[in-house]
Amino acid sequence: MAKCIMVQGTGSSVGKSRIVTGLCRIFKQDGFKVAPFKSQNMALNSFITRDGLEIGKAQATQAEACGIEASAYMNPVLLKPCSNKNSQVIVMGKNYGNLSALDYHEFKPKLLQIVKEAYEKLASENDIIVIEGAGSPAEINLRDRDIVNMGLAELIGAPVVLVGDIDRGGVFASLAGTMLLLSETERALVKGVIINKFRGDLNLLLPGLEMLEDIIKVPVLGVVPYSETYVDEEDSPQSEYLRLKSKISTDHDLANDVNVKVLTLPHITNFTDLVPLSEAPGINFSYVKIGSAIGDADVLVIPGTSNVSSDLESIKVQGWFDEIHRLTKSGKVILGICEGYQMLGKTIEDPDANMSISGLGLIDIKTRIKKRNKPTHVIGSVVNNLPGPASLLNGTLIKGYKMHTCSIVSSENINYFIKTTKEPDKTSEMFDGCVNANGKIIGTCINGIFEESEFLSRFVNYLKCAADKVSENNIGTYTDFKKFKEMQYEKWANELRESINISSLYKIMELYQ
Repeated sequence: MAKCIMVQGTGSSVGKSRIVTGLCRIFKQDGFKVAPFKSQNMALNSFITRDGLEIGKAQATQAEACGIEASAYMNPVLLKPCSNKNSQVIVMGKNYGNLSALDYHEFKPKLLQIVKEAYEKLASENDIIVIEGAGSPAEINLRDRDIVNMGLAELIGAPVVLVGDIDRGGVFASLAGTMLLLSETERALVKGVIINKFRGDLNLLLPGLEMLEDIIKVPVLGVVPYSETYVDEEDSPQSEYLRLKSKISTDHDLANDVNVKVLTLPHITNFTDLVPLSEAPGINFSYVKIGSAIGDADVLVIPGTSNVSSDLESIKVQGWFDEIHRLTKSGKVILGICEGYQMLGKTIEDPDANMSISGLGLIDIKTRIKKRNKPTHVIGSVVNNLPGPASLLNGTLIKGYKMHTCSIVSSENINYFIKTTKEPDKTSEMFDGCVNANGKIIGTCINGIFEESEFLSRFVNYLKCAADKVSENNIGTYTDFKKFKEMQYEKWANELRESINISSLYKIMELYQ
């Protein structure tokens, strides 16, 4: 059976996922067969495995850092919030249904055996399992049915490293307070702490580290500097706001860039699928936050959402509805992805929810939502003979995935966008998405299309031509995003290795280098 180390945190967004990703790559660099594990994840950014199962995007990212294929065993329970009180529950990659917070709390004991079996499956096939906790282990009101923090650590006997975020302030109180609220047996599992996102002179911090160790009786294993090295974020675009702000201030010639804006919908999903586009040269990429005006934009992206009716209403309440129509009339590009594509049409109907709402009315389609089917990977190509600047995309290979199915009824003269076949059998040819008559409004049900470097290159060139930023004879090619991510994993692992005592981690796991 594999050795393991568990990374827990003093709260959400302290950097657990990033730390786990970096440790996965470090252990891989050191020659171990390693896999990630998170028993219960709550996130709207998800990933579809090769066999069509849905897990948290963070675990897929961590698997990529390990150099292995992602599987449902790495994240047996995924919660996807669809309102303040309800979440869709995914168990071993399959949709179980929607549950309220209270109903899910009652349901958790039934999941414990599934979680244990998933972990044991991974542990039987690897040398090291790097486990990620969720939120904080000091949520004492949830202790009796915990399956993701100390409850899991006690179940499998995992040594724990506790991470605190110094960037948000109060890191000493957070670490000491967390230790105080743990039971005696839980505290015994904590073998060290890590302080994350440090900015400043380490010499000024050292006296505090010594006092902290004296208070909590466990060692500080490292102080990790604040890093802008890219690792997929799963919870919200907030970290992306900060990263993009830094990138734009140093890398961009704003006068000649294509200004791409993304609506931050309240229930936005899979926003990291847009990162390859944000990394392309000549793209000034930003998010429109709730409560802010869209303003000027060459391109507006309407992303997917876990609650299409609520978020479409939000678009209208925010005043974005009129701004979108203003941009459309001025010839700007509008891209709708997944539910964002549905919003571009005339109506959206959900018979199960007894719902029928008006869309933005920008393209001649009507959507009828079906019961959620198994997600699937798709391959295909952009159709030929697209109108206007969209003709630059003609015939381009695409790969991606569909989260669910819906019936979209379009007019007879609509321009389809993509011709696809299902993987792995590559049969069942069908058409997806559409492009309007001037080639500047595009919609698709397919996520993840920007991961393919050829499509990304052509799409950026399309955006530049549509915005009159470049002539058709002066188009370029762009970085392979897969290679970019690989470089970032290596960079992040090296940064982490320099700031954490890795030898101590091996000793904690009873592995000796």
